[in-house]
Amino acid sequence: MQLSRLSGRKVCERVKTKGILWRGKHMQARIIRGLPRNLLENTPPCLLVGVLTSTRLHKSAVKRNRMRRRCREALRVSLKAHSSQFTAHSSQLLLLPRSSSLSQPFGEILADAKALISFLSARG
Repeated sequence: MQLSRLSGRKVCERVKTKGILWRGKHMQARIIRGLPRNLLENTPPCLLVGVLTSTRLHKSAVKRNRMRRRCREALRVSLKAHSSQFTAHSSQLLLLPRSSSLSQPFGEILADAKALISFLSARG
């Protein structure tokens, strides 16, 4: 399944308010099935991923960007390893890293991402 970017303030706010919550050790996620309204319906199945980090996590933009990159990369690696588990459904996913994602080893963030992938595949 292809990873794409989830963009747009209104789209991200809709996922944040109406999405199903998944909680991990180092990140949270909000998930909505289907494509956003602004995409065409004949788009191939993909996983739209957005990462939201607030200034409350850390005041340094460099550290917030590192949190974003680490969580997105962990999701990409675990999705590549478990791509056979996915069905042909599009989903919107908003990742919300926690401050612990900055200091923990990448293996722990990867374990969180694998748990998220198994949650997504179990939901159908």
